[in-house]
Amino acid sequence: MRLKNKIAIITGGAAGIGAATAELFAQEGATVFIWDQSDLGEAFAASLRSKQLAVYFTKLSVTDKLAIESAVNDIIKTHSRIDILINNAGITKDKTLLKMQEEEWDKVLAVNLTGVFNCTQIVAQHMKNQQYGRIVSASSNVGLRGNYGQTNYVATKSAIIGISKVWALELGRFGITANCIAPGFIETQMTDAIPEELKQKMIPMIPNGHWGKPIDIAYGYLYLASDEASFVNGICLTIDGGTAR
Repeated sequence: MRLKNKIAIITGGAAGIGAATAELFAQEGATVFIWDQSDLGEAFAASLRSKQLAVYFTKLSVTDKLAIESAVNDIIKTHSRIDILINNAGITKDKTLLKMQEEEWDKVLAVNLTGVFNCTQIVAQHMKNQQYGRIVSASSNVGLRGNYGQTNYVATKSAIIGISKVWALELGRFGITANCIAPGFIETQMTDAIPEELKQKMIPMIPNGHWGKPIDIAYGYLYLASDEASFVNGICLTIDGGTAR
């Protein structure tokens, strides 16, 4: 087991990539705490516990710093440490620049960027105290190449790459690594809203010839969260089937 006895937090873990990651981590021996706003989280965690996997759910928003502090304190009280933080939670509110409303800009930055800052700042202090930690955050390949109609989303995903490099510099001496993953086109509830005709038009952009699955990203998270990646720090791992940039 690659994560035996590790304590992991996964934000946005109730569905999609986060859910696939939570199940994989638990199968690899971790005790997993899912943080999500969705009410689906409790049923999902319970279904994994029925398989003798140690998965627990807390309903919270990554924009709520007090709720994060409380949830972290609860984990420290019961498990004494936090080894892994997967900053996976994210939203989209797509509009072209000239049509985007301030609220749409603010909301995406609040969840996708400030939420990552909130979780990492609080958890990293405990990782520093224990001299060990793995922080992995969700970027996107559009953070590298841009994407029409996603000024707000691309801003956050480009920023995740930069702040991961900063955290690698600041936290590396405490035994903490900070990396990110840039997924490409992945079949999730978020992308279900894309019309099927448009999805088919995207396939020629992917050399592998098909969209990815949540588990493809979960395996990337697993590697960067494991001790196998102890000397991997400050990188952005792109998992997108070779999508044209």
